[in-house]
Amino acid sequence: MDILKIFGFFTPRNRRDFLPSSNSIHQNLVNNGTTNRQDGILISFFGFFRRRFRSGDKIDGGSRTDEEQKVYCWLYALAQSEKDLVFEYVRSTERGLSFTEAEKRLKEYGPNVPLEYTSSNWWQLLWNAFFHPFNIILIVLSVLSYITCDNPNGCIMLTLVFISVSLRFYQEYSSSKAAMKLSEFVRCPVKVQRCAGRFVQNEIIVQVDQRDVVPGDIVIFEPGDLFPGDVRLLSSKQLVVSQSSLTGESWATEKTAEVREEQSTPLLDLRNICFMGTNVVSGSGTGLVVATGSKTYMSTIFANIGKQKLPNDFEEGIRTISYVLILVMLLVVAIIIFADFFASHDLSRSILFGISVACALTPQMLPLIVNTSLSKGALAMARDRCVVKSLSAIRAMGSMDILCIDKTGTLTMNQAVMVNHLDSWGSTKEKVLHFAFLNSYFKTDQKYPLDDAILAYVYTNGYRFQPSKWRKMDEIPFDFIRRRVTVLLEKRSNSKNSQVIDRYMVTKGALEEVMKVCSFVEHVDRDYIRTFSNEDHQRILNVVEQLSNEGLRVIGVAAKSVQMIESGQSMDNEDIVEADMVFLGLISFFNPPKDSAKQALLQLAERGVKAKVLTGDSLSLAIKICKEVGIRTTHVTTGPDLELLSQHAFHETVKSATVLARLTPSQKLRVVQSLQTVDNHIVGFLGDGINDALALDAANVGISVDSGASVAKDLADIILLEKDLNVLVAGVEQGRLTLGNTMKYIKMSVIANVGSVLSIMIATIFLLYEPLTPKQLLVQNFLYSMGQIAIPWDKLEEDYVKTPQRWSVKAWFVEGLLMQALIYHLIRTEKIPFIQEVASWPVLCSTVLISAVAIAIPYTVIGDVMGFVKLPLSYFVFLVVLFIAYFTVGQIVKRLYILVYKNWL
Repeated sequence: MDILKIFGFFTPRNRRDFLPSSNSIHQNLVNNGTTNRQDGILISFFGFFRRRFRSGDKIDGGSRTDEEQKVYCWLYALAQSEKDLVFEYVRSTERGLSFTEAEKRLKEYGPNVPLEYTSSNWWQLLWNAFFHPFNIILIVLSVLSYITCDNPNGCIMLTLVFISVSLRFYQEYSSSKAAMKLSEFVRCPVKVQRCAGRFVQNEIIVQVDQRDVVPGDIVIFEPGDLFPGDVRLLSSKQLVVSQSSLTGESWATEKTAEVREEQSTPLLDLRNICFMGTNVVSGSGTGLVVATGSKTYMSTIFANIGKQKLPNDFEEGIRTISYVLILVMLLVVAIIIFADFFASHDLSRSILFGISVACALTPQMLPLIVNTSLSKGALAMARDRCVVKSLSAIRAMGSMDILCIDKTGTLTMNQAVMVNHLDSWGSTKEKVLHFAFLNSYFKTDQKYPLDDAILAYVYTNGYRFQPSKWRKMDEIPFDFIRRRVTVLLEKRSNSKNSQVIDRYMVTKGALEEVMKVCSFVEHVDRDYIRTFSNEDHQRILNVVEQLSNEGLRVIGVAAKSVQMIESGQSMDNEDIVEADMVFLGLISFFNPPKDSAKQALLQLAERGVKAKVLTGDSLSLAIKICKEVGIRTTHVTTGPDLELLSQHAFHETVKSATVLARLTPSQKLRVVQSLQTVDNHIVGFLGDGINDALALDAANVGISVDSGASVAKDLADIILLEKDLNVLVAGVEQGRLTLGNTMKYIKMSVIANVGSVLSIMIATIFLLYEPLTPKQLLVQNFLYSMGQIAIPWDKLEEDYVKTPQRWSVKAWFVEGLLMQALIYHLIRTEKIPFIQEVASWPVLCSTVLISAVAIAIPYTVIGDVMGFVKLPLSYFVFLVVLFIAYFTVGQIVKRLYILVYKNWL
């Protein structure tokens, strides 16, 4: 596994906090409500043993970690404080830090890196791959085989160990190379204000590497800049910031320094705080760095990566079976050696016979069967354009019963489609569409998706606005400060006596920005214009709120007649030109769901996989999308609402809710953990952003897309080359096929081998002779194991694939009466084999081939070497009777097992 070294708030090596411990004000702010150090040590000490011996303890999904709580307290205190007090908190000045002080703090806090990533050494991965109970069993047996001069048997077992270790080492080593690519956050220059001078301190602007930024630095930022840490704004000018890396929301957020926030404001909605990893879309400003490195909010997102992964049920089951086999082997082999020695008085021969029995008890083909099944599933998913990074994820998909989905780009087409063109009263008006079309048609600046949506709507609905009769005179292009685009158009028409020239200025853009430049509003039905009043403003907002509740995005359209502007007059003065506009109406857009999403979700539901939407977008938009794709929306909630709940209420809400909106990355993690630990679900999570990293890491199956953030792809187990949920449907089926075939072999081999060994033990004890010589026993075991190689190509019943399948270790030895020759066909299906259900042709061929070889060996030279005798024909009559009797008894025992445990595989 990858090793993530997270710098904690308190480390034994260096107890440094956000600021030095001498800052008592800061200590009071961040340590409010925390326990003392001794209590923490005791809790950690006893908590360690409780976690070791009480693995069933539930994770508290409703509360923050200590690290998160410290970050929250610190940032809220700064957001609610005046600027001069903020400088006091971080021990800085309006001039900035001196170079000497900055260097001192850099040594104290360390480089400004959110986390330090270190790959595991190859020898560590090799040791992890080697140290497995099943491998230890085979190695011990192979060593004993070599000691007793049974070299072929020892060679076979070492070869199987080599294959098993090599496959696992290759998988783990490949995964370790998927380091978290956060270099985009730590390798860019930052403009910092520092003070310098021996006698007179002067402010100077310097560029430093982001790694060298420290708390107390004053940073200057412009469009495109990344924030180098958590920043309290000091000044801002029309600042717009994208927080999509943290929230998943596609819309930008306005920030301002001239505000004091309230405690009730959600953390990511604080307008005077900017977070590490977010970037400036438009505007400019200055800010005071209040936290860097591991003390930032972004670091709390990654602090739990790799720590909350629940153990794999299948791997735990394999280990349990291995330990049981070791105990049974030690007991049975000791009894057999003692009984054989008592009869033969030949210690070396008895030990050799005991080793042979131990080999017969061991399911030697398990690594090959398991890895072949997984590789076959991975190849099948690769044909569906799906990259499987972790083979064990295929098996987990077979057990998955809840799929958590991030809405954007997965359920939706990720493109805008125009829906309505309304006036300020909410009525459909063609004039609004006409002027919006002219604006989109004539703008020469970059065409945005909304422009394409307007043009497509006009063309596909048969409107004829005749743009050829219009001519563009000038343009004020779109920018992220004004958030609108304006074009000056001219239309010439002939009257009876003269030529009439009509000039219009048409503005389109963000609704609030368009309304800012409007002094009038037009009543299209009555064809008159009146002053834009507060009543009009509120009425438009009500219309917009109704549209937003339907999941629609809205822009505003305005225009005015500008006969007084001559053709050559400049439009450089935007504040004068874009003024006294007439508000015409609204254009609404929708991000439609994919055609395949509804069908795929229905197929997943039919296979027992429930879908939950976890998104950072607004609740209204999420509900709109979910209704379109068939996800129930009777139980919904939001991140801010979850923050107010108790632990029990949190778990109950998560259990019932199908749509959870406005979630922070930490809340997505808690939702996934709640589903896993409280309700014992196998959870898959599909996400593609940095904000999905925690949930992807914690989920049983992490799924991302090829176009996702590098961090998301690194943490994912499966990567979709296409954003199509139908691929997941095929993956679920492959997972259940893989799990089912693997379970067939495990049950068959363990049960059959134990039954065979017990029969040998009984014969050795009571009949005082060896039923088979060591060589005969090893050859029989080898041939039988070879016959199971075709298991990964077997098929499963339709009922099995339709429901999630989990590993179970119940009643492993109930089927001990089943005969080894028929064990596979009896176990592979709950129906009557050969009558109601027939295995696939590779399995039938392997069964016939191995059976034929077994029957033929006594008549060959190999049989003479092995000490077999030629069987009379009358024996085969008895064999048929025994076959039918064993088949009947096995089927009866199987039906009793199903009756008691209510399931089979």
